[in-house]
Amino acid sequence: MPEGPEIRRAADVVADCIVGRVADEVWFAFEHLKPFERQLSGVEVRAVETRGKAMLTRFANGLVIYSHNQLYGRWYCHPCGERPDIQRQLRLAMHNRKSSALLYSASDIEVLCESELAKHPFLSRLGPDVLAPATDRVLLLSRLDDKCFRNRQLGGLLTDQSFLAGLGNYLRCEILFVSGLHPRRRPVQLTGSQRIRLTEAMLHLPRQSYETGGITNDLVRAHELITAGAGFEVARFWVFRREGLPCYRCGAPIVKQVLGGQPTYLCRQCQKMI
Repeated sequence: MPEGPEIRRAADVVADCIVGRVADEVWFAFEHLKPFERQLSGVEVRAVETRGKAMLTRFANGLVIYSHNQLYGRWYCHPCGERPDIQRQLRLAMHNRKSSALLYSASDIEVLCESELAKHPFLSRLGPDVLAPATDRVLLLSRLDDKCFRNRQLGGLLTDQSFLAGLGNYLRCEILFVSGLHPRRRPVQLTGSQRIRLTEAMLHLPRQSYETGGITNDLVRAHELITAGAGFEVARFWVFRREGLPCYRCGAPIVKQVLGGQPTYLCRQCQKMI
């Protein structure tokens, strides 16, 4: 599933395509959303925002299109009249005179009034957005101290969207490795320096991933690997999807475990339980 950085980058592209322009036509694939086509067509798009892994497209009349890509959804932006040559089902289209923003394969799409956002079953449960400017070390330390979270295992906590919105499995694995923490450790067990390392990684890695298009590895190393001929997916991570390969820090093999129903990658030497 795309994580916060990927959704924010997609939102940037969609915003460049439609924000500040009148949506001459809005089209939905789902019958229950068809009545909103007339209400949104001919209305200016004011903003495209993200909250964790959800996207909000705001219109000048106060209506908001909520969309969540889930596992398979994907946005494409093209000059008006063009469509990508793909084998996917179109779910949402927003056309203006110059461009079209097209959402394929997603099934979680709604049209909401501004007043409904706070009560939305997904949005209302979200914690702070990992990429929001207001999300800083002080806020993250307070989240780790919260009685709802301080006794949770980090491996499950970091993908809980009520704790921090926008983190997913690859960011979880990378944050814990860079912090030197085992996924079964709990916030209440951490020393002060471990808490600082964890919050720094929680702030830095998602932002680096957003800025670089998905790289959480050391940027110098990633550049050297790509220059030497490695593919992007090979170069981008510290541990994620690197099972059996040597740890970049200590040389021990990266292992894969299933924790909380998700594959978790870690280095047993760098991320010990003690």
